[in-house]
Order: sequence, then C-alpha cells, then structure tokens
Amino acid sequence: MAATAKPRVRNPEKTRQRVLDAAKVEFARHGLAGARVDAIASRARANKQTIYHYFHNKRDLFLAVLEDAYRDIRNAETELDLGHQDPVAALKTLIAFTWNYYLENPEFLTLVNNENLHKAAYLKRSKVIPEMHGPFRARLADILLRGARKGVFRRGVNADQLNLTIAAIGYYYLTNRFTNSIIYNTDLVAPDALKRRLAFNVETVLRMVLRAPK
Repeated sequence: MAATAKPRVRNPEKTRQRVLDAAKVEFARHGLAGARVDAIASRARANKQTIYHYFHNKRDLFLAVLEDAYRDIRNAETELDLGHQDPVAALKTLIAFTWNYYLENPEFLTLVNNENLHKAAYLKRSKVIPEMHGPFRARLADILLRGARKGVFRRGVNADQLNLTIAAIGYYYLTNRFTNSIIYNTDLVAPDALKRRLAFNVETVLRMVLRAPK
C-alpha cells in the first residue's frame, strides 16, 4: 500500500513575515510608488491573494513594513541591556549600536527616507509606533539621569535632543555618502573611514554630555 502523503502544514506567521521581508526589499529599492505587489509575491513565494488577505492593499503593507522595520531596531536596542551598564559605557554602546545598525541595515534608512517624502503620512496612522518608542526615549533619559547622579554627566541634557543627534550624525553621513565622497575627495565608506567616523561620533556626543572637570 502506497504511503499517504502528509498534508502541507501552513504557518501563517512565517508566511506573513516572508511577505514583510520581501516587501521591505521592494519598497527600499523602488519606494511606495514604484514597488510592485507581483514582485513582492514572487520574492516571498506567495500569491497576491495571500498578500491582500494579510495586508489588504499596498499602502497598508507599506505601513506594516515601516512598523516592522522600527520594531526590529527597537528590539535590538533592548538586547543591549543598557540599564546594567555604567552610564558612559552605556552611551558609547548606544552610539556604536546605532551606527552599526545603519551600516548593516541600509534598507532601514531608505524606508525612513521614503516615508519622509510622504511627510510621515503612513506612520501617522500607526497605533504601535508611539508605544514602541516610549521605552526607546526613556532608555537614554535613564542613562543621562544615572550619569548626572554619578557626577559624570551634566544635568539638564535633553534626552530627545540627544537621541536626534545620535541618529543624525550617523544618518546624514551614510545617506549622503556618495555625494560627500566626491565633495571631500575620499571614500567615506572605506573601512578606515568608517572607523574614524564612529570614533568621531562617540567623541562628539560625549563632549556634549560629560561634566567639565573642576
């Protein structure tokens, strides 16, 4: 008697994540307007009906991709366990993490750029973005508070402004690397250049927050 073929077990969560991963690549390469659902379906090894079942339409899928991208970086930050590090070490860790995350996940920068072209029209609809960024904002505020109590950081440094600065000094460097490599006549993404830039980023941020010696 021939063996009965086992029915294929579907895993909705894995299928949904495959679609998100495929859509992240497509949106990063082509933007919302240029991305094609057919291409996403092919890359995800899914059919268009499955995509529409989970995400309804391309715009809702774009929002889901943005949320997933932000969730990934925020979850990765949580794993740094900054609360158990010395404040100076924790700040250095956060600066290096942000820089390296941008380097290793260039599609994140491209997606953020694309959403800014839309003036954050899609993130404004999100119900999860505000709640996932509360702990993110509190994390740096805690580092600054602990550093001030130890007498190593100045008091009154605004955590949100510092978060923006940490992001900006890495974000601008990398998103403008091609034009600035021409302007400054150097390869800004050569290994030595990247090491120098990270060291400069750490030094810059620490100068902003360290308490001046008496």
